[in-house]
Amino acid sequence: MRPELGLYRHHVKLRSCSTMSDISTATSASTATFVTALVFNAIVFGAELAAFTILRPWFKAIYEPRTYVPPPSKRVLSLGRSLFLWPIGVFKADYRDIIRTNGLDAYFFVRFLRMMTKILLPIWFFSWVILMPVNSVNTFVGNDDGLDRFTFGNIEPTKQKRYAAHLILVYFFTAWILYNIRREMKSFVLKRQQFLVSPAYAKTTQANTLLVTGIPTKYLSTEALYNTFNDLPGGVKKVWINRNLKELPDIYDRRLAACNKLESAETSLLKTAANLRLAAIKKAKKSGNVADLEAAQSLDVVSVPRDQRPQHRLGWIPFVGEKVDTIEWCRSEIRICTELLAEGRSIIENDGLGVRDRSDDPIDKDSIEGDTDEERRKGQKKREGLKSYPPINSAFITFNNQIAAHLAKQSLTHHEPYRMSGKYIEVAPEDVIWSNLSLNPYERKIRIALSWAATAALIIFWAIPVAFVGIVSNVYGLCARTSWLAWLCKLPKVVVGIIAGILPPVLLAVLMMLLPIVLRLFARFEGIPKRNGVELSLMTRFFIFLVVHSFFVVTVSSGIIKALPGIINNPTSVPSLLAENLPGASTFFLTYIVLQGLSVVAAGFLQIVPLIIYYVKLFILGSTPRSVHGIKFGLGSVDWGTTFPNITLLVVITLGYSIISPIINGLACATFFGFYMVYKYLFLWVYDQPSTSDTGGLFFPKAIQHVFVGLYVQQVCLAALFFLARNQNKDPSAIPEGALMIVLIVLTAGSHAIINNSYGPLLKSLPLSIKDRTWANQPPATEPAPSTDNKNRVSVLEEPAPEKNQGGACSQPLQPKSIDEYGFAHPAVSRPQRTVWLPKDMLGLAEEEERACKDAGVDASYENAHMNEKGNVDISGGPPDEFDEE
Repeated sequence: MRPELGLYRHHVKLRSCSTMSDISTATSASTATFVTALVFNAIVFGAELAAFTILRPWFKAIYEPRTYVPPPSKRVLSLGRSLFLWPIGVFKADYRDIIRTNGLDAYFFVRFLRMMTKILLPIWFFSWVILMPVNSVNTFVGNDDGLDRFTFGNIEPTKQKRYAAHLILVYFFTAWILYNIRREMKSFVLKRQQFLVSPAYAKTTQANTLLVTGIPTKYLSTEALYNTFNDLPGGVKKVWINRNLKELPDIYDRRLAACNKLESAETSLLKTAANLRLAAIKKAKKSGNVADLEAAQSLDVVSVPRDQRPQHRLGWIPFVGEKVDTIEWCRSEIRICTELLAEGRSIIENDGLGVRDRSDDPIDKDSIEGDTDEERRKGQKKREGLKSYPPINSAFITFNNQIAAHLAKQSLTHHEPYRMSGKYIEVAPEDVIWSNLSLNPYERKIRIALSWAATAALIIFWAIPVAFVGIVSNVYGLCARTSWLAWLCKLPKVVVGIIAGILPPVLLAVLMMLLPIVLRLFARFEGIPKRNGVELSLMTRFFIFLVVHSFFVVTVSSGIIKALPGIINNPTSVPSLLAENLPGASTFFLTYIVLQGLSVVAAGFLQIVPLIIYYVKLFILGSTPRSVHGIKFGLGSVDWGTTFPNITLLVVITLGYSIISPIINGLACATFFGFYMVYKYLFLWVYDQPSTSDTGGLFFPKAIQHVFVGLYVQQVCLAALFFLARNQNKDPSAIPEGALMIVLIVLTAGSHAIINNSYGPLLKSLPLSIKDRTWANQPPATEPAPSTDNKNRVSVLEEPAPEKNQGGACSQPLQPKSIDEYGFAHPAVSRPQRTVWLPKDMLGLAEEEERACKDAGVDASYENAHMNEKGNVDISGGPPDEFDEE
C-alpha cells in the first residue's frame, strides 16, 4: 500500500491566540490573527488548487488511478484533460457511485459531510441575518471589538432582552438538526440492508459467516457446533475451529520473510549480470577491438563471480556471524519452513478434530465413540497423543443461508453466563486478529476495563502538555499579566506571531502523531477480534480525546491566567469559567475552521506528499517486481478510526459556537462543502478501501452520536451563559432563558434515546421481514457420496510437496482460484508458499534461476515482469500468485 500522507493523515491543529475582553492588545491581536490566517490560507488555497489544476492531467497515477488500476467493475471514467472543467465534473459526479468503488464506509462518510453541509446552510442564513445584528447593533461591552462584536458576550447588561433571539433560534436549530438526523438514520438502515442483501455481497463467505468466541470445551468439535447451529434456515455449510498453532505462525512468517529476501537477492543478481554485460561492452568500445565488441554485445549468458553474488551474515548482530550466499540460504530456508508447515498441517488434518469442512461427511459414531468403554478410552488416548495443536475457544461457522448467520448472531446460544456470547457477523479472514481469538470471556472483561482505564488516564495526563500549548498561544495575555514575561511583547510582531500561531500547533502535532498509535494499541489490547472493530473502538476513544483536549482544555486554558486567582480561591468555579470564556475563545476556533476549509481541503486535492513519495519510492525502492507493483498499483486508503473523529470534532466546535459566535456557521458550512467535494473526488478517483475491512457503514451511526455531543455542548454552555448573565444591578437577568435551555436539553436527550432505541437494533443484523431477499445457497439436487479417505481429499490445509516434472522442474503447487476457497483457516495452515517473482532479463538468467528455485522446492515465476539491459525492473501485470477479480 502506498502511504497516504495527505488529508486524512495530517490534520494540522492550529492553535492561535484567543481573546481576553479586558486586554485591548490581546483582543486586537486575536482579530489580527484571524485576518492574517484568512489571507494566508486563502493564498495557499488558490496556489494549491492552481497547482492541482495544472498537474492533474499529467500525473494520472496520483490523481486518477481508479481509472485503470482496479478491476473493470470498480473503475471510473476520467475527468478528462481539460484544465478548468474538473470542478464541474467533481460537483456533478454522483456520490452514490462510491458504494460501487469503495463500499459503504466511504459512502456514508461522504454522505455525513453532505448532511452537515445541508444542516448548516439554513443555520448560516438565519444566524447571520438575525443573530449578528442582535449581537452587534447599538450594543458594546468593554473592549470587545472586531470579531468579538458579533459574539454573545457583546450584548450590554441593559439590553439582555435580546437573549430571546438566541433562545428561539437554538430551539429552531435543534429541531432542524434532529429532523435531519432521524431522516439520515432511516436512510442509513435502508441503504445498509439493501447493500447486505445485494447479490454481489450476499453470496460472499464474509456475508454468511459467524465468529463465535468463548466456546466451552464440550462444544469444541465440528459435530457439536454443527448440531448446535444446523437447525437454523439452510443449516451449516462449514465449521472452522481455531487452534493454538504454537510455532506454526512464526514458521509461516519466516518463510514469507525468506521469500521477500530471495526476490531481492535474485533481482540483485540479475542486475549485477546486466551491469557486467554493460561494463564489457563499454570496455570493448574503449579498446576499439571490433571482435571484442561484437562478442560482448552478443553475450547471452554472463557468469557472475562468486564474490559478487548477494551475500549476508546470519544473526542479529551487525558485522558478526557466518557469511552465506543469500540465494542459496533463502532457498534452503523456504524449503525447511515448507516442510515444517507441511508436517504441522498433516497433524492438524489427521487428528480428527474437524478443522476442515466435515459438514458433508457421514458421522461414524463407532469410530469416534467405540463399542465399549475400553475402546473409547483407547480412542481418547490415541486422540490425545495426536493433539499437538489443541483447539481454542472460538470458531468460524459458515451458513448456507445469509439469514441464518444473522439469526445466530441475535440468538442466545448457551445456558451459562458469558459462554458463546461473543458473536461477530460479516467477518473476513483478512480482517481477523488471530491473537485475540483465544481469550476467555472473563479475561476479555478485565481487558476491557484495563483498556478504558488506560485511555482515561491518558486523557487526564495529556491535559498537562495541551494546556501548556493553550497558554503559549495566549502570548499577549501572558505579557499583560506576567511581568517577567513582558519582554515577549517587545519582540517583533512577526516573532510574536510565530510563537502564538506556529509554535503551538507544531508542538501539538508532534504529540498528536503518537496519539492514534497508542489508542489503537489500547483498543487491540481490549481483545477485539476484528480490525474494523478496533477502528470502531478507536473512533470513540480518539473523539473523546479530541473533544477534551482540542475543545474544552484549549477553551479553559485560553483564560486560565485571567481567572487563576478565582480558581485557587474557589475550585468549584471551573464550570463558570468554561461558560464565561466560550465567547472569548471563539476567534481561535474561527481560525481553525478557516485552516481546515482552505489549506487542508486544497491539500487534499493537490496530494503533493504522495506525488513526491510516489516517484522517490519508484526510483529508490523499485528494485523488485513486487515492490514496483506495490508502488504503481497500491492505492491509498483511509483509517476511519482517526479520520472520522477529526471531522466530528469540527461538528462539535461548530454547534458549540453556532449561537454564541454565529460567524462560525458560514465558515463551517463552506468547510464541510469543501470536505464533501474533496472526499467525493478522492473516493471516486484516488482511494481504494479494502472490501474485507468494510463495516457496512457502521461508522456513520457513531458519527451521529458525536453530533449529539455537539448539541449537548451547545445547550449546556448556552444554559450556563444564561444563568451567569447579570444586569446593570449585578442581579441574575436570564433565569427563564436558562430554565428553557434545561427543558431543551431534556427534549434533546429524549429524542436521542428514541432514535437509539428505534434504530439501534436495526444497525447490525438483518430482520426476518426481508428474509426472502437474502441470499441462500442452493445445493445440487444430487451430490456424490463424500469420500472418507483422507489421502484422496483435497483440503486447503494440504500443501502438496513439489513433484518433479519431465523437464526436471517441479510443478507449481495446487492453489485455490479465489481467496474464499481458503476459508477461515489460519494462513499458517492454509496458504501455500508465495511465488518468488523474478524479472525476465535479456541474458536468460531468469529462466535458469527459476529452474534452480523449483529444483530446490521453491515456487518461482517471471510472469509479467522484465528487466531491461540497464538492469531496470518494470512490470506488465500483477504477481503470478495474485487472485483475479472480475
